[in-house]
Amino acid sequence: MEGGQEMSPSSTNSSEELSSALPLTKGMSIFLDILRRADKNDDGKLSFEEFKAYFADGVLSGEELHELFHTIDTHNTDNLDTEELCEYFSRHLGEYENVLSALEDLNVSILKAMDKTKKDYQKASNLEQFVTRFLLKETLNQLQSLQNSLDCAMETTEEQTRQERQGPAKPEVLSIQWPGKRSNRRFQRNSSLSPNSPHLNTGWLEEDNQWMTQINRLQKLIDRLEKKHIMIVQRQMSVLEEELEEFRLALKQYVESASTRTGCLHVSIQKLSSESRFIIYEFWENSSAWNSHLQMNYSKTFQRSNVDFLETPELMTTMLVPASWWVLNNN
Repeated sequence: MEGGQEMSPSSTNSSEELSSALPLTKGMSIFLDILRRADKNDDGKLSFEEFKAYFADGVLSGEELHELFHTIDTHNTDNLDTEELCEYFSRHLGEYENVLSALEDLNVSILKAMDKTKKDYQKASNLEQFVTRFLLKETLNQLQSLQNSLDCAMETTEEQTRQERQGPAKPEVLSIQWPGKRSNRRFQRNSSLSPNSPHLNTGWLEEDNQWMTQINRLQKLIDRLEKKHIMIVQRQMSVLEEELEEFRLALKQYVESASTRTGCLHVSIQKLSSESRFIIYEFWENSSAWNSHLQMNYSKTFQRSNVDFLETPELMTTMLVPASWWVLNNN
């Protein structure tokens, strides 16, 4: 069971009884797994707190989750069982019914393949072991490609929902808080000025107001940028000597295509002189822009060609940093 959580005998029995009692259609067994993972106290049902901990997505409010919980709870027990989960979600699956059904078959097929690999790999020939490793790697690549697509879709839909819920942006109201006693003295001096004050200096006041306006604008820009993050990607590649020319051509095409993408801030390449090793630095407006870039044909083509060009798999690291860092370092 995921997370190292062991199921008690009573919970296991109740789940097995429920599984055999319910005529689950193809693909719906996922809700048995959901119940097992979400049911933290192993009583075979979900309380509202367990439901909230598992289903909260950062978009629905607590009140909306509570309303959803009671909508699913058709038995009115203040707890949810697998039958209620299946009954509710089965009405909303749409195309995902086929997806869940395919995932169920895929899960069974992978487990069978892993079991056979475990039994046969040690006594297989070198060539057979190579084929097994190759097929494992390609299976993983395909699954990771699907995961990248799903991650991108999830980020996009969540962002669209947040924007819809936030509605039109409200005008920002910004004030500068001056720290310490000095700010109090400055405030007192400014507040004492009036058209009748003998200390009024019009030139000084206009210059000070302009200076304050500039500070306000800068502070607003910094505040806005601190709420955003850019994605920095470092990709290290060790290229086969005989493939250097082909790799350079593929890299040039990749950089040219990536640089024209919306959301790409900068791409640079470092070539280590002592060896056939390249380091690519990519800067993207956010993780959504990066994930979208990964799904483009030019990016997938570059990834596929690297299988032949590289001595070892590329090493990729990513980091999110405040957008203000990028602005300050480029001005």
